[in-house]
Order: sequence, then structure tokens, then C-alpha cells
Amino acid sequence: MSLFREDGTNVPVTVIEAGPCHVTQVKTEDNDGYYAVQLGFGERSEKNTTRPLMGHLKKAGVEPVQVMKEFPGYELKANLGDSITVDIFREGEFVHVVGKSKGKGFQGVVKRHGFSGVGGRTHGQHNRGRAPGSLGAGSYPARVFKGMRMAGRMGNDRVMIENLTVEKIITDKNLILVRGAVPGHKGSIVFIEAEGQ
Repeated sequence: MSLFREDGTNVPVTVIEAGPCHVTQVKTEDNDGYYAVQLGFGERSEKNTTRPLMGHLKKAGVEPVQVMKEFPGYELKANLGDSITVDIFREGEFVHVVGKSKGKGFQGVVKRHGFSGVGGRTHGQHNRGRAPGSLGAGSYPARVFKGMRMAGRMGNDRVMIENLTVEKIITDKNLILVRGAVPGHKGSIVFIEAEGQ
């Protein structure tokens, strides 16, 4: 969507619901060998939650969550079951957003790698417009090298978009508006990390 700043400039932003996230586990160097915090987000019915996960969440006093994520290296001054909201972010700071990109299925070399095809459609080439062309292998080494750009599955990869600016924070609805696009389809799960943390 678009957001108008106070000076009238129009900024393209993406709206992300960033909370409330519940602390489901706090790891310390004494107990686990490293510092980390595990957060849970979303809602899930007890029927669709495994018994071990239910026990893990009940220890923290948290209802079943849709997704859990561990953030290593964080020494958080928080207790089990605490709720973390968008208040930890500040307007104007830079954040990194991690998500899974949209899946495109099996694609050819023109869409996947930007090839231009073999050549024109004349001189007997009636079906070579989107072909990959030569792969470079001959009688030696008599195989195709690994990593050659060829047709295959495209998308559905882990993607990190770095240095997105936090334009606005709507605290009462736990919404964060970042400038630019984030990976994934509408409604997908993304992870937000503040720069330098």
C-alpha cells in the first residue's frame, strides 16, 4: 500500500502483523551453552498440536501457537510466557525481513535465468525460441557440469531482504509498515530482525 509522509512524499510500504509474540523458551549459557530466545506466533487448535509441543508450551503458560522460531545470540530480559509486541521496533530504523519466496514451479531457462533463446525463428528453427542451447560438454568430460544454469524448479527459497526502513508502527493493532516489498505471498510467515541485533 501507499503511505504519505508529513512532507507529502508517497512511500510504498508493506503491512506486517508483528505480534503479539510469546516467549516460549529462554536459553542461557549456563543451561544450554548459548544465549537465545524462542518466540511463538499465531494460534493453533490443541487437536492439531502434538503432545510434546503441548507440554513445552504449557511449561511457558502459552496457548498452542502456529509457528515457533529461535533467535540465537539474544540475551533477552524476559521471562517465559511474556508477550512481545511491536514496541521493540522504532520508526526510522532498519530491519531485515526473512521469508520464503513465491513458488513458481518448474520453469525454463528464459524465465528462470533470463536466457534469450537460441536465435531467430527462420531458417528452419520453428521450435527453438526458448531453448537453452549448447551446454558446453563434448566427448570430454562427457557429462554436464554441476551448477549449469538449466530449467528446474524456481522460487520457494529462503530470501532475506535487508535494510528495509520502518516507516510507521501501529501499536494497538501490532502492525509494522516497512518501506518496500517483503518475500512471500499474502498471509505468509516472515521473520523480522532489527539491524545490528
